[in-house]
Amino acid sequence: MSENNVLETEGIKEQEGESLNEILRVRREKLHELQKNEKDPFKVVKYDVDYSPDHIVDNFEELEGKHVSVAGRIMSKRGMGKVGFCDIHGRDGKIQIYVRIDAIGEEEYGEFRKFDIGDIVGVKGEVFKTHKGEISIKVSEITLLSKSLRPLPEKWHGLKDVDLRYRQRYVDLIVNTDVRKTFIKRSKIIKAIREFLDGRGFLEVDTPILNIIPGGATARPFTTHHNTLDIDLYLRIAPELYLKRLIVGGLERVYEMGRMFRNEGMSVKHNPEFTLMEVYEAYNDYKGMMELTEDLFIQVAQEVLGTTQITYQGREIDLTSPWLRITMTDAVTKYTGIDFSKIETNEEAREIAKEKKLNIKEDSTKGEILSLMFEEFVEEHLIQPTFIMDYPVEISPLTKRKPDDPSLTERFELFITGREMANAYSELNDPIDQKGRFIDQVKKREAGDEEANMMDEDYVLSLEYGMPPTGGLGIGIDRLIMLFTDSSSIRDVLLFPTMKPKD
Repeated sequence: MSENNVLETEGIKEQEGESLNEILRVRREKLHELQKNEKDPFKVVKYDVDYSPDHIVDNFEELEGKHVSVAGRIMSKRGMGKVGFCDIHGRDGKIQIYVRIDAIGEEEYGEFRKFDIGDIVGVKGEVFKTHKGEISIKVSEITLLSKSLRPLPEKWHGLKDVDLRYRQRYVDLIVNTDVRKTFIKRSKIIKAIREFLDGRGFLEVDTPILNIIPGGATARPFTTHHNTLDIDLYLRIAPELYLKRLIVGGLERVYEMGRMFRNEGMSVKHNPEFTLMEVYEAYNDYKGMMELTEDLFIQVAQEVLGTTQITYQGREIDLTSPWLRITMTDAVTKYTGIDFSKIETNEEAREIAKEKKLNIKEDSTKGEILSLMFEEFVEEHLIQPTFIMDYPVEISPLTKRKPDDPSLTERFELFITGREMANAYSELNDPIDQKGRFIDQVKKREAGDEEANMMDEDYVLSLEYGMPPTGGLGIGIDRLIMLFTDSSSIRDVLLFPTMKPKD
């Protein structure tokens, strides 16, 4: 029977199939009978729990023979003559319960026999091990805490329809234990990241989500309107410009982890809202940010996974230090044979782009074409951790130029499994240069580039007060979690990914 169909009975949409109609009818009749007998499970407001199922299993020697109280969801039932067995699932594990008619009484046992897969129960009893060696609870009292009115997916083996898994994550979490483990691990990863940064003296801060100017990244923003002020506002695409204002203010080491919003395409790597972390440290540069990034990934992997040797989609990834460092120019030379350091004009670069059948604009610059060459011919090869350094100034409007080559910037991106995992640079703190680059971005925007930066006069003003040399870093938290949980899609690590409404 399919969970894709929904049935209209007493306010529920109608699902296809008489069998499902019958199941829904029977479960509601059971609820009505309980309510008639003043045993409505939905009126239970609290149940005292001593231990989780997994804690009892993991600590059996200590708890054997002791009386415990647990709660969880019934996921299987066996027996049901005068003796019944059920598996009760909690957040991190399961335990078998052993129910005898002579232990709980005939009336209570009769009610227990009517319980359904999916019902949530509270159980009190003695911890023991069966003749087959399975750790169990010998039940002395069982209480129905919530009635499941809808059956779980067929055979309870898990929700297989991927689209439905994302739409009904609550069912996905019930029946797919690996999914629960992924999101528990997500929480542990985020906690480990915070502990790493807090331990290095960084201060976690909060900056506005509603922005007057959507700055700090090259992306299309979502637009909304504030009625009282009668102004358009934008959901933030990055917290960068606010965090650097805090560096100006003297906080020196700050970070923020939170939701960002970009009105762009969707893929296995992209969701309109996602979690980004940005870190800024005064008196540091992009090389210092490389060291910080490498240390962070390694420490979090050791803390959460217990190893720096991980597998992602069948590929072995070695996070052991040191990681490869290579300039964008050298990487393009390595994989295409074209050395952009020897290309002197934009026209020459455009000819090469045409030979490579790249889609470029008539006024594309050498730096823009270098970046496009990298995206098209290099990224997919960067499986092991690799820092790509020294990006063209045209695509790095907030970054310091390299002293020995002002056409390039002190910027890196980290790639693992062919995907960008982090972006960092020596922050541009020259207000005159910064305003000039904003003006260039505004021109691009006026020419039709909706992703180009807007002018932020207040940010330029803040730089005029003086910002120390600063290193900045951004890490896509969802992609890091994908890597550490071996998840192929960003939707697998977002509890409620953005979905198009069903017709």
